[in-house]
Amino acid sequence: MRVGLHALGIGDGARPEVIRAVAAAAEAHGFARLWCGEHVVLVDTPVSPYPYSADGRIAVPSDADWLDPLLALSFAAAVTGRIELATGVLLLPEHNPLVVAKQAATLDVLSAGRFTLGVGIGWSAEEFAALGVPFIGRGRRSEEYLAAMRTLWTDDPASFAGEFIRFDAIRVNPKPLRGGRLPVVLGGNSEVALRRAVTLADGWYGFNLAVAEVRSRVAVIADECARHGRGLDEFTVALSLRDGTPEDLPVLAAAGVTEVVVVGAPPPAPDAAAAWIAELARTWIRRTA
Repeated sequence: MRVGLHALGIGDGARPEVIRAVAAAAEAHGFARLWCGEHVVLVDTPVSPYPYSADGRIAVPSDADWLDPLLALSFAAAVTGRIELATGVLLLPEHNPLVVAKQAATLDVLSAGRFTLGVGIGWSAEEFAALGVPFIGRGRRSEEYLAAMRTLWTDDPASFAGEFIRFDAIRVNPKPLRGGRLPVVLGGNSEVALRRAVTLADGWYGFNLAVAEVRSRVAVIADECARHGRGLDEFTVALSLRDGTPEDLPVLAAAGVTEVVVVGAPPPAPDAAAAWIAELARTWIRRTA
C-alpha cells in the first residue's frame, strides 16, 4: 500500500518555504506522491453544492491563497528528486487543452517522469461562469479534451477534430517522457465518474470517502474493468478518507486500493511543517510497512 500526501497549495501550504519543507520531508520519510488540487475561482456565497462533504460546503475559505497546481508542483519538483507528483485534481474543462498538454509535458520532463495528471470535470457553476466556460456539457468536454491531449502527446504533427476543439498538423513540444502514456487519473466519487475513469484513464482518485464506501466504489471499478477487458491490477485506485485510520489499511488493500492519500494542512513554520510530516509518516507509513 502506497501512502500519498495532499497538503500543498492552500493557505500555509501555499508558502514557498513551507512547500520546500513539506516536499523534502515527505520524500525523506517515504511518502509515495505529493498531490495538489485546483480552484481558479472561489466565491463567498456559492450556490453550487460541494460534492465531497455532507453539508455541501467546501472547507477552504474563499479568501485563502490557492496556488495553481502545476506551478506549485513544478516548485516541489525542483526541491525533490524521487517523490512522485500529481494534480488532485486539475479541472480540465476550464482550460485550453493545448495549454494543459504543454504544461503537463513540461512538468513531466522537468521532474524526470514523476508526474501524473489528475483531472476532474468540476462542480462549481460559479467558477465556470467566471471563466466564461459552459457548465453544461463539461463531462463531454473533458472526455474530448483528454483525447486531444493524448493526440498531442503522441503525434507530431498532430491533428484532431471534435465538438469543442480542433487543430490540424500542429506541433506541441516537449512530449512527456512516456509519450501518450503519461499517467492520467480521473477524480469524482459518482458512478459516472468511476465509469469514465475506467474507459478514459489509468486510475481513479476518490476524495474524502468514508471507509464504509470504499468497497462498493472499487466493486464498480472492477465491474467496469471486466466489461472493458481491463485488469483491475493495471488500474490505480488512490483515495483520501474522511474517517480512516492506519488500522484500516489492510482492509483497503484487500479491497483493491493501491494508494491512501493523507490530507492535511501543514503548520506555517518550515521546521514545524517538517516535524508534522515526520509524525504523519510515523502514523501512516510505518503502519503500512
